[in-house]
Amino acid sequence: MRVPSALTIAGSDSGGGAGIQADLKTFAAHGVHGLSAIAALTAQHTRGVTAVEIPPPDFLQAQIDACFDDFRITAVKLGMLGTGTVIDTVADALATRDVPVVVDPVMVATSGARLLAEEALVAMRTRLLPRADLLTPNLPEAELLLGHPIGSLDGMRAACNDLLALGAHAILLKGGHLADGADTVIDLLADARGIVELPHPRLRIEAHGTGCTLASSVAARLALGHPLREACEVAGDYVHRALAGGYRPGRGDVRVLDHFGAATA
Repeated sequence: MRVPSALTIAGSDSGGGAGIQADLKTFAAHGVHGLSAIAALTAQHTRGVTAVEIPPPDFLQAQIDACFDDFRITAVKLGMLGTGTVIDTVADALATRDVPVVVDPVMVATSGARLLAEEALVAMRTRLLPRADLLTPNLPEAELLLGHPIGSLDGMRAACNDLLALGAHAILLKGGHLADGADTVIDLLADARGIVELPHPRLRIEAHGTGCTLASSVAARLALGHPLREACEVAGDYVHRALAGGYRPGRGDVRVLDHFGAATA
């Protein structure tokens, strides 16, 4: 039996809580075979990022080609793509491949470290957003993409429309950074049919890898054949459970998500 495969093209987290490592755990928790093409190497732990190394573009291309040459890939998740050259390489590699793509526009780490070069913003807007079946920014990432602050739920709605206008087919805008003191976090899912709210009780936990896990969960559901809106709703619930069951493996205060415990809830 050949199970569906999902490919993550993203950065490796040596601390195991985010990036490629979180993506592969999420795929496995959903019963999907996980593939990876490493677009960046990071030296990091629960207290921060200490170094970043970008592999040569031709090696990244070789990884992507190797995966598509052998596996039945039914969804792709994009994460940390640190430079314009990397983004161009990935966009070119996916241009002729008919597969749904979930783009997590990783720009800033939980620790505050900048993970996307300034020149890559243009490539992100022009090459990746039009290829995205779903874009999953948090508020700081959406602000960088749009060039203006987002300070309210109404502002989030306007931002969704602005991001759709840049070419993404659908937007899952995460509201966890909204500084309104509310006990409920509201994410917005926007597509051609309109905007729907996806609320969850706020968990006041400093965590690591939530964005990677959400995008990978959506990609896994798409790989299994689920419709996009259903995939987003189920993925949000999955991340909430994984965050609630999170643990602290390092000496920092940041928690890592319980990917497998959440899958059995």
